Amino acid sequence: MWNTILFDLDGTLTDPKVGITKAVAVALDHFGIREEPDHLTHFIGPPLDESFPEFYGFSQEQVDTATELFRDYYTRQGWRENIPYPGAADLLRDLKAAGRTTMIATSKPEAMAVQVLEHFGLAQYFEQICGAPSSAPDSARKADVVRRALGGAADPSRAVMVGDRRHDVEGARENGLPCIGVLYGYGGREELEAAGAEFIAEDMGALKECLL
Repeated sequence: MWNTILFDLDGTLTDPKVGITKAVAVALDHFGIREEPDHLTHFIGPPLDESFPEFYGFSQEQVDTATELFRDYYTRQGWRENIPYPGAADLLRDLKAAGRTTMIATSKPEAMAVQVLEHFGLAQYFEQICGAPSSAPDSARKADVVRRALGGAADPSRAVMVGDRRHDVEGARENGLPCIGVLYGYGGREELEAAGAEFIAEDMGALKECLL
């Protein structure tokens, strides 16, 4: 049984849809690109310096400008538009009561992840919160974040990653970890299974059953 659980944040423990999609829409608007926030959920999870070129063909200069505009909105108000998924706090409380060690491994800037978790009273459940470093907040590889989080695990061979996107699965696999993909986030079954997720949890209840 796993005794250390690494959680992704956005799309796994909290739903960041409103804040992230509005921030992306603001950034795109600067370049004359009009998009409804509901059409921008594919930005949830991957690093921004990957998504802007992939979906809009941005140059590095455009990526830098778009990222600055995104961060300006998200730092001012977008992070407050995050919503914990129903049952997330109960799951974390049950894991702690069962003696499991829980950590965060997110591509979100680490300081912002701490801010979000503290705001919603969830930070107390984690031994470690690992995210993108302040020196390169928008280009952190998920595998590197997972590797850093694993450094705090008593027995990395008994650790598992939980996430909703292929980046979570790939980051776990690069570090020799199994990954539980969750379907209530933004990746979907096809994406998660194609990436190699060993387990799939349809909802928070199924995730709890899998972990406990």
